[in-house]
This record gives sequence, structure tokens and C-alpha cells, in this order.
Amino acid sequence: MDATILLLLLQDGVVNGAIYALIALSLVLVFTVTRVILIPQGEFVAYGALTLASLEAGTLPGTVPLLLGLGGLAFLADCAEGRHSLDGRGLLRLALRDLALPGIVAASAWILAPMKPGLLIEILVTLAIVTPMGGFLHAVAFRPLAHASVLVLLIASVGVHLALTGLGLVFFGAEGSRTPPLSEASFPAGPLLISGQSLWMIGLTLAIIVGLWLFFSRTLLGKALIATAVNRLGARLMGIAPALAGRLSFSVAAFIGALSGVLIAPLTTVYYDTGFLIGLKGFVAAIIGGLASYPAAAAAAILVGIIESVASFEASAFKEVIVFMAIIPVLLWRSLRSAPVEDEE
Repeated sequence: MDATILLLLLQDGVVNGAIYALIALSLVLVFTVTRVILIPQGEFVAYGALTLASLEAGTLPGTVPLLLGLGGLAFLADCAEGRHSLDGRGLLRLALRDLALPGIVAASAWILAPMKPGLLIEILVTLAIVTPMGGFLHAVAFRPLAHASVLVLLIASVGVHLALTGLGLVFFGAEGSRTPPLSEASFPAGPLLISGQSLWMIGLTLAIIVGLWLFFSRTLLGKALIATAVNRLGARLMGIAPALAGRLSFSVAAFIGALSGVLIAPLTTVYYDTGFLIGLKGFVAAIIGGLASYPAAAAAAILVGIIESVASFEASAFKEVIVFMAIIPVLLWRSLRSAPVEDEE
């Protein structure tokens, strides 16, 4: 390995790390607010990429009927949750959110898909399809378990992951898909050739990090999410609904996942189960960052990307093993620094 190869590997690691950073940020957000380790985050990535590929091909994405189905299930779950206090106005609000909104998005996709309106419109439609799925999944699968232990929530998360992976195979098939890049431009930088797609990935990652910082520090809704993450009972006593906070955090995670899928689809062929490994690497970064700090998770994701890039050059057959082994010394270090805590009955 010479200096030029090292620079190329570092460039590749930073680009991959930008995607892992997005995944890690969404995992930290969901865990701090709801205590859910969102294993299905990778499925949002795959759904985003495959939905965009379907729109590029001029066909209606399989995620559209899934969105309608999840919206219907969420409506039933919301009605069951508020059956003792739900009035006509509340029922109308739930119908607009859970039924009318997915219906409008589905109708828009049905109209626009054969027209092939262009990459920008197709990306917006993709985000509109996948983003509401996060909130619907929270209402259907996780809100009924809000008071359960972290282990039970983890088991539910695994179940949702398996279900979404199977549905991905049903709706998209076993064939992979790719999409055109956001930019065909390339810029020489010494021995490196930096693609416009790489700059888009890094730029959007930085924009989302800044956006999350502004959201949590400058808006009441963001501060409500922080309050819920710090003390759920205290936030509830102050009038903050944990269910609303959970739904919002899941929706943001789905948006970030779909955007990540849009960004990686031009770089690699995406299959229905591609998101699982990507989500696991984002999870490794979130664990290294402590599952509590957004800057630490983003920095750890860049480190994971660089480790993966170097490992793929030095020992390509074991690159996944090396990436996942990076979590072991971190866990050992944290366990040695932490005082023992007795389990509460």
C-alpha cells in the first residue's frame, strides 16, 4: 500500500462512513426517545433505493400498497388506543393522518410513475412514500409495548425486521436495482478523482447533522423529544405525549433511511435485503458512540467506514468480520469503566 492507495481508501471510507453516519444518527434518535433498537432501519434504506428504482423504470413501487396497508393498521391501532376518549373530531384527524395522507401519496405515485417526471420529483415521491411508514410502524408494533423492557422491544424490532425483509422480497423480487447518480460531475484533487455523487452524500449528511442540531436546540418539538429522552415520566407530567414523540422519531428515522437509500442506489446494486448489513454497520457506529451522542455516533461512523475500506483492501474476505469486531474493544472498555448495576425486579 502506497500513499495514493491510502488516500483512495480514505476517500472511499469517508463516503461510506457518511451513509453509516446517517443510519447511526437515526438509531441514536429512536433509542434515546423510545428505548427501541431500530433493527429495521436498514429496510428503510432498501425500500428507499428500490422505490426510486421502480419510479425510474416507470412502474408503481411495491411500497405503495405497503404504505396503504400500514396506514390502515395504524388507523385501527390509533382507534383502539383512544377508544375511551375519541370523539368525532379526533376520529376525523386520525382518518386524515392514517388514511387520507397515504391515499394522496399513493395516488400521486400512481399518476407520476408512468410519466417519469425526472430524478428530483421521483426522489421527493420516494421520500413521501417511505417516511410515513416509520410512524405507522411505531403505532402498530412498538407503541403497544411502550412500557415493556428493552429486551422485549428488541425482540419486537427483530420481528419487524424479518417481516419487512419478507415483504421486500414479495414486492420487489430477488433482483437488484441501481439508479442514476445525482451528479455526473467529477473533480480532480491530486491523485484522487472526487465524484459529484460523493460530494452530494457528504454534503447531505452534514446538512442533516446541522438540521438535527437546529431542530433539537431551537424548536419546541425538538426540545420535547429531548425531554422525553431524558425523563419519560417527567415529560409526560409536563404535557408531552410520549406516543407523539415516538411517532415523530420513527418518522424522522424513516426519512433518513429513505434518503440514505437514494444516496447509495447509484453506487451499488441494492437488493431487498441489502439494508440489513448497512444497518448493522450503522449500529456498530452508534454503539461506539455510546447510543447517546450524535457527534460521537457520526465520528464513529466515519471510523467504521475507514476500517471497512482498509479491511477490504488488506483482507477482503474478512472485511465484515473486522468491522464487526471493532465493537468488541469498545464494549470491553465501557464495561470496565462502568460500575456494576443490580437488575431491578
